[in-house]
Amino acid sequence: MKDGILAIDKPEGISSAGVVARVKRVLGVKKIGHTGTLDPFATGVLLIALQKATRISRFFLAGTKHYTARVTLGIETDTQDCTGRIVSEAAPEVVGAISPEDVLRTVALFAGSQEQIPPSFSALKHKGQPLYKLARQGEMIQKPPRSIQIYTISVPDMRLPEFTLDVHCSGGTYIRSLANDIGKKLGCGAHLSGLRRTQSGAFGLGNALGLSALEKMTPEEIAPYILPMSDCLFFLPSVTADTRCEKKISFGQRLSFEEIVPHLPPGSALPDCIRMVDASNQLLALIEPDKDQAFYNYCCVFSC
Repeated sequence: MKDGILAIDKPEGISSAGVVARVKRVLGVKKIGHTGTLDPFATGVLLIALQKATRISRFFLAGTKHYTARVTLGIETDTQDCTGRIVSEAAPEVVGAISPEDVLRTVALFAGSQEQIPPSFSALKHKGQPLYKLARQGEMIQKPPRSIQIYTISVPDMRLPEFTLDVHCSGGTYIRSLANDIGKKLGCGAHLSGLRRTQSGAFGLGNALGLSALEKMTPEEIAPYILPMSDCLFFLPSVTADTRCEKKISFGQRLSFEEIVPHLPPGSALPDCIRMVDASNQLLALIEPDKDQAFYNYCCVFSC
């Protein structure tokens, strides 16, 4: 089985770890992992890293995401979504007084750069323990706000007290918290009652295999759906290694600026990370500039 990223259209009712386990059984691979959790009630694009691609997962965690979310007004839960315990319920007349114009005006306020407080029920860790495990034990840990970016946000459908959001956002954005914050701004509370991730980085639903469909396929039939590592990292500039550079990479010898910079686009800023590829675009290594800007250090080496 080749190294790369496989996009799965995760069904409702299964954890991201559960999806990984089922894909692992089908493909029979040793190294496998996902590149960003989807809650069990959520559906949509879940990226699965296979073999050596598990070493590049961090480049996808921070990638942009697209979501379609359903928000229900008037009810707040401890998890900020439909799986939690109700902690607050607004009076019917309060919810009924909210107009479609109120919703549109309030949602528009959440576009752009902002600070967001992550939910206490999340996979973030506190002293080595996931917050959701501590929360289930009654210890609600509140992490400090984090900077996020909402590139676009719109309301394609509204049937109050529910409405749908289309959100394009930065990695690390919690749509549960976004729904909760919108509800607070409207003065009635809200929770996330449905979520579908429609895109993660360059991977959309059109690239994703359904889990049940995958389980009926052979590894050979699945192979064309696995995007090679170099193609996955298309957003990083690449340099094709000559024979000398390939040999240095295989021995872990550092590459000098003189060997790399002339092959970068002229006039461009020095990139933080570069793909070193061979003549067939196979990923050999990821390199980053040394602080003294004389050599490149290795982030990952794949040619060995």
